Amino acid sequence: MKRLLLFFALCSLSLSRCESKFVPYDYSATMECLRQPLKPQYNGGIIVNPDLRDGPQAWTPFGNAKIDFREIGNDKFVVARDRKQAFDSVSQKVTLQKGLLYTFSAWLQVNKGKAPIKAVFKKNGEYKLAGSVIAESNCWSMLKGGLTVDESGPAELYFESEDTTVEIWVDSVSLQSFTQEEWNLHHELSIQKERKKTVRIRAVNSKGEPIPKATVSIEQRKLGFPFGCEVEKNILGNQAYQNWFTQRFTVTTFANEMKWYSTENIRGKEDYSTADAMMKFFKKHGVAVRGHNIVWNDPNYQVKWLDSLSGREFYNAVKRRVYSVASRYRGQLAAWDVVNENLHFSYFEKKMGPKASYNIYKMAQAFDPTTTKFINEYNTLEEPRDPDSSPARYLQKLRELRSIRVAGNISLGIGLESHFKTPNLPYMRSALDTLAATGLPIWLTEVDVEAPQNVQAKYFEQVLREGHAHPQVKGIVTWSGYSPTGCYRMCLTDGNFKNLPTGDVVDKLLHEWGGFRRQTTGVTDANGYFEASLFHGDYDLKIGHSLSDSKASHNFKLTYDGSSNTQPSSFVFRV
Repeated sequence: MKRLLLFFALCSLSLSRCESKFVPYDYSATMECLRQPLKPQYNGGIIVNPDLRDGPQAWTPFGNAKIDFREIGNDKFVVARDRKQAFDSVSQKVTLQKGLLYTFSAWLQVNKGKAPIKAVFKKNGEYKLAGSVIAESNCWSMLKGGLTVDESGPAELYFESEDTTVEIWVDSVSLQSFTQEEWNLHHELSIQKERKKTVRIRAVNSKGEPIPKATVSIEQRKLGFPFGCEVEKNILGNQAYQNWFTQRFTVTTFANEMKWYSTENIRGKEDYSTADAMMKFFKKHGVAVRGHNIVWNDPNYQVKWLDSLSGREFYNAVKRRVYSVASRYRGQLAAWDVVNENLHFSYFEKKMGPKASYNIYKMAQAFDPTTTKFINEYNTLEEPRDPDSSPARYLQKLRELRSIRVAGNISLGIGLESHFKTPNLPYMRSALDTLAATGLPIWLTEVDVEAPQNVQAKYFEQVLREGHAHPQVKGIVTWSGYSPTGCYRMCLTDGNFKNLPTGDVVDKLLHEWGGFRRQTTGVTDANGYFEASLFHGDYDLKIGHSLSDSKASHNFKLTYDGSSNTQPSSFVFRV
């Protein structure tokens, strides 16, 4: 907040200074293929001749490609042709600095069909993948990505495609650097706009006259931003665990208890008793539940009896499963992970055909039409080198599912598991930008970090802050619930429910974001007003005045209303 106030102070004193010293982050991205590329973001940043207006300046062949500089209408671009190797392309030399965070974008096209294209930075014999896109012919696709480097020095940007039969067309390239301080300031500016609201409270007496010097105490009763943690059945009957959990979180996901192998291990014998007991407990404590999952596409996690079925018998078993679990919890869940990890795995496609996932989502929509249906995948944010779940592949699956029509349009959500090792924050943010272009709600659904203990908590905090600050992220669940047999990759507490360093990160962020019944206090001015910037959520308000010995209690709720937060929410309370 101090950095934010300093930023606004500097800007009010000198707009030119603000513009020259601080570059706002451009969250925009385009998922559509356009006839004309848009202008380079940040005017190209450190890229020379980013829109190819100056022909060959700064652009050279890479590998054995031949390059042409072409013009169609008012659009000028560079083409890499006669490619024999995936890396035969066009390139530009740049200098990268350790400690800076780089956001990258480019517009790409191929001369026929469709082909995946990667943006790569070659540095000291190492290759950093900045991002990828599935480029098309006859229109331009935006690739948005990012990277950091381990040491300063020269590097070479080029584009790569395994399909050597296509030409690679390149235009509107941008590479913009940010310091860590600037990156953090982007968070604060986004949070101020997306997660907070300025409130103006006026205290008046029974005649409607303002009351100056009234004491105001505002306590946040509940976070507006859903933040939670995965659990297993060991939370049932464990009072210490229950107390620790319910003091912190507003949403949860059951690790196993709703999965098919937990509810129908023996064909025809369903048992929802554990999941029902967990649902009852969390309803009592006002904790929302994400449904996880209807089916899982990984062949290693199927009920054993399912493998012996085929054809119509297999289809009917799947339909019964979808109906059973979706109808049982209809309208009670915050979300459904429908076909878990169906970009990486294809168990149901092999059994039911290429439209298996489409058909299962369609069944889920029919049996529970009001609950948002999520794709839930890993490595979309975590690993730019995984082509199976890249943002471009994710968008392909979304386009397929958006065509489902059952009792109206299907309500879809974007679930990103977020199992990190070393976070690539610029790539993470750019991937979120790309998926945000859909307008669909994004959740980080299984956040954890597999890293050495000396950096694990630091990386964990970075990921949580990045997710919380992004405008289109609507909730976060960590995959770090306590288990006596061992957590998946990361625990928040020990067996006595004392915080580990990662648990301290959670508490630190909750204190910042309004958790633990955070209080804001003050005194009304001469006109009876008190103003504060508060996180979205539910609030209890107490107003008192010592001279009149009058007191009043009220409550109010702050939510995001799409405004720019320039106009405060006003409340008038009688004391």
